[in-house]
Amino acid sequence: MNDMKVIAITGASSGIGRATARLLAKKGHAVVLGARREVELAALTRELIDAGERASYCVTDVTRRTDLEALVAHAVAHFGRLDVIVNNAGIGPISRFDALKVDDWDAMIDVNLRGTLYGIAAALPVFARQESGHVINVISTAGLTILPTMGIYAATKNAVRTATEALRQEAGPNLRVTEISPGMIDTNFGESITVQATRTEIEDRLKAIAISPDSIARGILFAINQPPEVDVGSIVIRPTAQG
Repeated sequence: MNDMKVIAITGASSGIGRATARLLAKKGHAVVLGARREVELAALTRELIDAGERASYCVTDVTRRTDLEALVAHAVAHFGRLDVIVNNAGIGPISRFDALKVDDWDAMIDVNLRGTLYGIAAALPVFARQESGHVINVISTAGLTILPTMGIYAATKNAVRTATEALRQEAGPNLRVTEISPGMIDTNFGESITVQATRTEIEDRLKAIAISPDSIARGILFAINQPPEVDVGSIVIRPTAQG
């Protein structure tokens, strides 16, 4: 199909990344899946291929710049080009500042911020050679409404928001740049939280109002499917019940 795109997705082994991979592949795009968990990546890739879709994977730890470079190189080697990178990998071991979970702070900075920047850095040279490309960064509504326990998490997401807007302004006519801000989504977000009371509160909230990660996948598909001259800058997708 002429409008088929090759799309690399980080954090593709679960949650929003997995839902996005399934939807994009179903719609005819070729997906290159990146995440740390090879068993889950291999299973998802096999599922898509068995369904007649185009998929490949590359084990990727987004805290390693070389892993993002390898993911992009894998996409180009396997499918001949890279049209879109979806920087989706993220963690949220949230807590109050006075809990002093400094290791968790460092991990969020490494995954949420550095991981996104490494993805951008890996993809830009390919996009420049092709004179086309699309960077999609998955951020969060946590950066739009600042709440207790969300300080460092929201800070990393807002740092990505700032970088995304600057990249958009620098991009020129051949590079599209989109930020997607999910609200409360039914994923395994709570599993990384190391403070039990906070984890219980978040998991209860998710059970009460969270929407399917398919909702975010559809938003990503919408941005990708626009004509080349149309740049969707920002999409916020949250449950109707979320304040």
